[in-house]
Amino acid sequence: MGGLGMWELIVILLIVIVIFGASRLPQLGKGLGEGIRNFKNSLKSGQDEKAEEESE
Repeated sequence: MGGLGMWELIVILLIVIVIFGASRLPQLGKGLGEGIRNFKNSLKSGQDEKAEEESE
């Protein structure tokens, strides 16, 4: 039980293409990538701030 198989991923991709259209997929990917990058940066900066507080 757990992970997604190849067929499930294909079905999800087809549904996304039908809903959003092939022309919007690059924009969605770019937005998702930027969101993930910002999330990682905020986690890293939070850890840096915590380390600074503990060293003081």
